[in-house]
Amino acid sequence: MITVLHITPHLGGGVGKALSGLISQSILSNSSVRHVVACLEKPVKDQFIEKIRRCGGEVIIGPSQSELDELISTVDIVQLEWWNHPATIECLCRLALQPIRLVVWCHVSGLHNPIIPSKLMEVSHRFLFTSPCSFEAKEVADIVERLQGRLAVVSSGGGFEELPKIGSNEHANLSVGYFGSLNFAKLHPEYVDFLSAVNLPDFKVRLIGDLLNRETFEKQCSDAGRIGMLDFRGYTTEVVSELSTINVLAYLLNPRHYGTAENALLEAMAMGIVPVVLDNSAERNIVEHLRTGIIVRSSTEFADAIEWLAHNPLERSAIGMRAAITIRDRFSLDNMNTLFCKYYEEVNAENKKAIEFSNIFGTSPAEWFISCQGEPEIFKIDGTIQLKSGSPPSFDLYEKTKGSVFHFSKYYPSDILLKKWSVNLDSLENMYSKSKGNKND
Repeated sequence: MITVLHITPHLGGGVGKALSGLISQSILSNSSVRHVVACLEKPVKDQFIEKIRRCGGEVIIGPSQSELDELISTVDIVQLEWWNHPATIECLCRLALQPIRLVVWCHVSGLHNPIIPSKLMEVSHRFLFTSPCSFEAKEVADIVERLQGRLAVVSSGGGFEELPKIGSNEHANLSVGYFGSLNFAKLHPEYVDFLSAVNLPDFKVRLIGDLLNRETFEKQCSDAGRIGMLDFRGYTTEVVSELSTINVLAYLLNPRHYGTAENALLEAMAMGIVPVVLDNSAERNIVEHLRTGIIVRSSTEFADAIEWLAHNPLERSAIGMRAAITIRDRFSLDNMNTLFCKYYEEVNAENKKAIEFSNIFGTSPAEWFISCQGEPEIFKIDGTIQLKSGSPPSFDLYEKTKGSVFHFSKYYPSDILLKKWSVNLDSLENMYSKSKGNKND
């Protein structure tokens, strides 16, 4: 029996779905792996924690540093569920120095902010990406040849077998929606401009997700003369019933987005819904153009795609059916579990080694934050922010969570440097928003 300890800041969203799926499949298949999850934060929602516990898995919530050190000494493998969450980095840098076997499952692409620290990949026994797109990241490309055999891909997508295939009705009229975050670090900031290019009577898009940026979206629709184009459905746990109302997914993401496995996209495709996506690397590794979806590069191409799908229901139905079959075959919990069992067996045959995580991330909260920044030079030691060529801050910088400076400053309010950076970045964004608003008046 191989015992794996998963360290994760929380069990919400994509990571909760992925880990609960992996562990339930592992137990169902009677694998020789025992999974224990150390959840660093108290959960806001416990649906995935309960799923793990119901199938016989073990979850420890909020372990102390000494409890975590003791737990690590008793397991065969430590698996880090990685993205640059402040609680994760602090936990790692506070660990007692003891030999471990380290597997990292990386839940960000590394293509843009946040980057994947090269040193973290180098010290890992196995570093597993959730999408092949991560091999295009500079930090990965620079070391891939040297770390050959230690870098691989295990998608975090799976568990679609129970979803109904509902998007293949060739007699249904076009019904377009979006499922996912309305945060502009994820969704394309010009989403409304793309939608406004569509020339169809009474064209509407159903937005399934949080109501973030609703006022901004409504103003953009008003400015474009398309009032009422967006139908805001809000956050729901009844995803299937909401997705059952659409047959096309207008999934246009920010080219700098941090996603990899794109579970929202996979769920929709598994239900036979035709995706229209931009030519971004993560989406390109999921959608096959004109076979399981449509890839576009401009608002004109997007409008053409939507109008073609509206006028060609038979072809739309065929693409949706191929999407459902392909996704369910390619992304399954059985595939995920099989790959992990393979890597666990390989790693368990290797020697443990002591890893000094402060050599990777630094010793202070400000250094922890900087360690994952693609452009650390814009954060000056005096607390000022110096953007390149006077350009506006990119959306990934002024995220309030997702490992941003605001996220770190909230966790460590006594860190003066983080506070100065967050205040100055906030001021720069306000100045940019006002200047942009004046130009639009």
